[in-house]
Amino acid sequence: TAEPMWPLAPVTNTRMTNLQYRVMTVTAIRLADHVSHCHDYHAVMGRWEPNPRGRLERAAMALFEERGFDQTTAAEIAARAGLTERTFFRHFADKREVLFGGAPQLQELFVAGVAGAPAGLRPIEAVASGLRASVAMLGDNRERASVRQAVVAANPELQERELIKLATLGAAVGEALRGRGVPEPAASLSAEAGIAAFKVGFARWVEPANTRGLGELIAESLDQLRLVTAGVG
Repeated sequence: TAEPMWPLAPVTNTRMTNLQYRVMTVTAIRLADHVSHCHDYHAVMGRWEPNPRGRLERAAMALFEERGFDQTTAAEIAARAGLTERTFFRHFADKREVLFGGAPQLQELFVAGVAGAPAGLRPIEAVASGLRASVAMLGDNRERASVRQAVVAANPELQERELIKLATLGAAVGEALRGRGVPEPAASLSAEAGIAAFKVGFARWVEPANTRGLGELIAESLDQLRLVTAGVG
């Protein structure tokens, strides 16, 4: 005999209840799984911090100082910063860029300072204007600059890269001077003189015992250069 189909029939009611229990159980399990993922998501988001590039730079400089440049990997830098290696390579092409990534901005400021100097200035004074503009980028971060200087000085490959950076900067400054109407060889000589003043001032600035500002030291280097070229001292 066919089983009764009426919803309140005892057999049917029992089957529906059991089926409902089984469906609700599966739903609850699936819901619990999603809730667990949500908790994990919020836990991760709770640890998120802004400025990943800055965190990577600080982590890299600390590791370079502790272990040396060659002994430090991108993965270790990312781990120290609490980020992934993939995140590191979103911000830097390689670990050398941590040390040299600011070169384009430095060049842009220097060149803009030269190009925007008042008309009629002597070439070396236009270069001085560019130097003052570049100090704005470097003048507040002496500790990082000191560590960077030591890291570069300890690695021949990085020293070569530093020389290339300065040569590129000098060429750009020379071009800016020629754009102001300064002829050769005055443009190139003035540009190289400015780079020399920058190097000497920067080296003195990062010395451990130094208490003076970068702008002051670069200006003093330029003053000494003027005396030398004038045949005084």
